[in-house]
Amino acid sequence: MALALVLVPLAFAAAAAAMPSQKWRPWLLPACGTVHLALTILALGRPDVAAIGGWLKLDDLGRLVLAVVSVLFFACSLYAPSYLALRTERSNRVFVPCLLVFLAMTSLIVESQHLGLMWVAIEATTLACAPLLHFNHHARSIEATWKYLLIGSVGVALALLGTFFLAYAALRAGLGSSLFFADLVREAPRLSRPWLHAAFVLLFVGYGTKMGLAPMHTWKPDAYGEAPGIVGTLLAGALTSCAFLALLRFFQIAAAGGEAEFARQLMIGIGLFSMAVAGVFMARQRDYKRMLAYSSVEHMGILVLGIGIGGLGVFGSLLHLVNNAVTKGVMFLSAGNIHRAYGSKSTEDVRGALRRLPFSGALFLAGFFAVTGSPPFAPFLSEFTIVRAAMTQGHAVVGALFLLMLAIVFIGMGGAVLAVVQGEPPEHEPEGFRDRLGTVAPIALLMAIVVLLGVYVPPSVGALVSNAAAFVEGRR
Repeated sequence: MALALVLVPLAFAAAAAAMPSQKWRPWLLPACGTVHLALTILALGRPDVAAIGGWLKLDDLGRLVLAVVSVLFFACSLYAPSYLALRTERSNRVFVPCLLVFLAMTSLIVESQHLGLMWVAIEATTLACAPLLHFNHHARSIEATWKYLLIGSVGVALALLGTFFLAYAALRAGLGSSLFFADLVREAPRLSRPWLHAAFVLLFVGYGTKMGLAPMHTWKPDAYGEAPGIVGTLLAGALTSCAFLALLRFFQIAAAGGEAEFARQLMIGIGLFSMAVAGVFMARQRDYKRMLAYSSVEHMGILVLGIGIGGLGVFGSLLHLVNNAVTKGVMFLSAGNIHRAYGSKSTEDVRGALRRLPFSGALFLAGFFAVTGSPPFAPFLSEFTIVRAAMTQGHAVVGALFLLMLAIVFIGMGGAVLAVVQGEPPEHEPEGFRDRLGTVAPIALLMAIVVLLGVYVPPSVGALVSNAAAFVEGRR
């Protein structure tokens, strides 16, 4: 089962690369998405999923992130055939296989129990995403791709250096040089403290770059702004979740080594800083897709802030991991539809989306209220949980700053979103795009999940999040 989650998408990717038909190749995506989701459901129902002598294993944290990745990819796979049918001017021979390789590598990340193998899988996602970002083949997409590759490569290089430092911390303590996660957690109290500190800082910066935490976020506005909606969804919801999982692996090692307070203070500081940067750059933002990039920076800050607060905040952070992923799917896919209809990403050219695209415009507006933490949507519940944790666990100032940043983001983001959806649409209609079932139904599916999780958390989802939170805190 563990191997199948990786090998099945790779087999579909090989089939997509070999298939000659431009028309039928995209349909491999929903086929693979369905199979992968079925495998994920089966894996979540089994107590022990492992392979290759323990190199691959689904622990409680991995189960949660795998479920997020699989559901999000499934929704995107339903959207892809209709989207690619509109983009006949571009070959999808590279695009489709790269999406499937991305699914395989994210599955490998969540299952990897060896930190070196996990690093290789994360680097592989970087390489798989580059052709996806360059799909539109214009100057801005080239610039975004190179910026993503250069900054992302620096991040993973720092993460590799941090991994070496962690191994050396074990050697300095007279231990073996194992990079298996379980071995490092077990031996963490004996690791060299100075080298453990240095390793965690490097790893936090390295994998924080992949998450898009400020100030390592500079690749996000260009990449998210130029990527197709499907790619933006997977970057903002799946790749960042996997990078967060990697960061949590090293947080667990630091906490087991007695350095939880050091790691938590760093997370609180960077979390609040990321939210502040997002709020500043959202103010008077004229590009609604770049606006979504800064929204992602904000929510990555919320994730690490919840872990930094600890206790109930860890549960809130991991619940927010789920909520943010599905909400970003709503925002990026509906924004992609609006972009297709207007041929512009600027709020100066785009207005009246509720009239021209009633379904996409309404979903984009609902997604705005959801992503900014308004009730009754899912992010409200997870953000409220984090605020509650801050106020009840001696972090009242942090909680107050958190609420202030949320208010700033709501105001800044609201100006751009309302400018897009309100008013009369301009007469010029570049491509005559209209809402259709294939480009609206997947977004509506994700929106239904956002609403459901806002009013009722199914016991199975609650158990996944609770078990993952207990695992991160070392209680399982």
